[in-house]
Amino acid sequence: MRYAAFVTGPAGAGKSTFCTSFATHLRLSRRTAHTVNLDPAATGDAFEYEPAIDIRELVTLEDVMSEMGMGPNGGLVYCFEYLLENIDWLEEELGGFDDDYLIIDCPGQIELYTHHPFLPTLARALQRMGIRTCAVYLLESQFMEDRYKFFSGVLSAMSAMVNLELPWINIMSKMDLVSPSPSSDTTQPRNGRRARRDIARYLDPDPLLLANARDGHDKIAERENSRFHELNRAIVQLIEDHPLVSFLPLDLTSTESLEVVVSHIDFTMQYGEDEEPKEPRDLDEGDFADME
Repeated sequence: MRYAAFVTGPAGAGKSTFCTSFATHLRLSRRTAHTVNLDPAATGDAFEYEPAIDIRELVTLEDVMSEMGMGPNGGLVYCFEYLLENIDWLEEELGGFDDDYLIIDCPGQIELYTHHPFLPTLARALQRMGIRTCAVYLLESQFMEDRYKFFSGVLSAMSAMVNLELPWINIMSKMDLVSPSPSSDTTQPRNGRRARRDIARYLDPDPLLLANARDGHDKIAERENSRFHELNRAIVQLIEDHPLVSFLPLDLTSTESLEVVVSHIDFTMQYGEDEEPKEPRDLDEGDFADME
């Protein structure tokens, strides 16, 4: 049985870094893992790994933009349309991997997950090839510093989940940037630092964070924001009615944190459940000697 994990999420969420750490962890666990690059816009120095399969061998965004006069967004759409039209290329590339774990690094344009049918179509193609597939969505921890920004990320994750229709894991990345306790230093950069006592309300999104949010304490700001309160309440109701999104914290400086995430991905894909049980070995005299 072959397995594939789509690593998705907005730009800057740490997808490529996670792919590298994920593959390294599997290899250290004596499991066969390969990384796949599905970003036709990636540059050579952007990789922390050497992909086993690279969409740029089929089509690159730079070539599409120069030869067809397209912009970056239209060019990216064209690249994925071209990939699906030449799905036999991908099938041939995947043919050399048996009983392997494929980690698929996807582009950071979230409209590919929320609006277009490319990735769902690609996932179905992999499943027809006998590859058991799941998706991972990364959202970086700095989203927690702004409640409105955080819930826009929650809704994007929810939209991608509905669009892809795959077993799904949401991950809050870069948790090493979250301080263990509130800091009195107000000059620190806006890098997502937040007291750990608040984190649980974000990992399992609490709609009341949005319902009670205020961008300012003065009356003028409150009047300006009051017109959005009805919209906020509608979003709160949507999240309460459909509690689909929760996050696993990921700190890549912690091996234990990565192990927890990998174990959840394995469970989501039912990794190893189709393997044949090993025949019990007959005991010999040496075994009894060891027992003594």
